Amino acid sequence: MAIVDVTIIPIGTNSPSVSSYVVNIQKVLKKYETEGRIRYQLTPMSTIIEGELPVLFEVIQAMHELPFEAGLARVATNIRIDDRRDVHRKMEDKVKRVESQLDE
Repeated sequence: MAIVDVTIIPIGTNSPSVSSYVVNIQKVLKKYETEGRIRYQLTPMSTIIEGELPVLFEVIQAMHELPFEAGLARVATNIRIDDRRDVHRKMEDKVKRVESQLDE
């Protein structure tokens, strides 16, 4: 299972606010989560997605296409992938691991 940090940056919008684009992206993510294919977490600066790597690439492409479907001509997408295959860890497990070491 992999964890991906994704930021979709719509370029050429009429406003500095991009919340409407974020809402549309979150709707796509919710659909994939409801199907049991991913888990995700919205953060103030990006979205973290957890799942099998081929599915994550599918989700990222769907996210990337949304601003184009809304009429934009340019989109920048930043992706960071953490794909560890020797152990099975969820997003919250990684955070708990660090927090537990802070308490030492």
